[in-house]
Amino acid sequence: MSAHTSQTELKLIGKLILEGEMTCETGLHVGAGKGSLEIGGSDNPVVKDAFGRPYVPGSSLRGKIRSLLEQSTGMAVPSELVFLSRRKGQEVRIHQSDRPDDEICLLFGRNPGRMERVQGETLDTSQATPARLAVFDAPLDPESITSQMRENLDDELTEVKSENAIDRITSQANPRTLERVPAGARFRTRWVMDVLCEEDAPLFHRVLEGLRLLEDDSLGGGGSRGSGRVSFSKLRLVWRGRNYYASGAPEKEIGAGPQIAAIQAAVTESAFSFLRDES
Repeated sequence: MSAHTSQTELKLIGKLILEGEMTCETGLHVGAGKGSLEIGGSDNPVVKDAFGRPYVPGSSLRGKIRSLLEQSTGMAVPSELVFLSRRKGQEVRIHQSDRPDDEICLLFGRNPGRMERVQGETLDTSQATPARLAVFDAPLDPESITSQMRENLDDELTEVKSENAIDRITSQANPRTLERVPAGARFRTRWVMDVLCEEDAPLFHRVLEGLRLLEDDSLGGGGSRGSGRVSFSKLRLVWRGRNYYASGAPEKEIGAGPQIAAIQAAVTESAFSFLRDES
């Protein structure tokens, strides 16, 4: 847990901004929902922007990172989970507590109110916490889809993967198709963490931990069937303090490198000394 207490005062000190590339190591399917079906199209299309290009919504990245961190910190247990939705067959459970030092709630925010726990007494809290972490939509780098790749794609930018679900009793096949962004495609990612007090800065270690967890997990649908493996590269972390916004002071580069480990090392080495420049 963090060093935050109920008396911790919040005031913007600055922002940590991490930018880089996310590469699809296998085909990636982030679904657009059934409402976008087209005649002759895939059963499960990917989400696309107004120009018809696939992208990864920031909400998908943020939700996956939150889920992985809840698991790694031991918060994905019934006594720590609350229901966001209880619609039959569509239950949604996330971690939430009223502890002021809860790193998950500090990073991703929490709303006051009454929420039913999965197990135990109802959570009733008046404590609101602003989210520190913002994750932006990741646009596709069109140049990552090479002419050689396009020759083998079913669409200009995507492929269609055919799958079968087999009935265990009758052995009847239930074919389905899954639209995917092909392996080798790259997306541009941007992560911004607000530092509202000195106690916030170490929370960035959790962000980097979540990215490393994601590299050995999956993003989007079909992860257990081979889709959604991604990796991060060409990373650059900068600090923009309050003076950057107030008086045009330059940003400070904390670290850059080809992998997340290089950024983790740079953050550790910095010991968050850049915070002292804002005092």
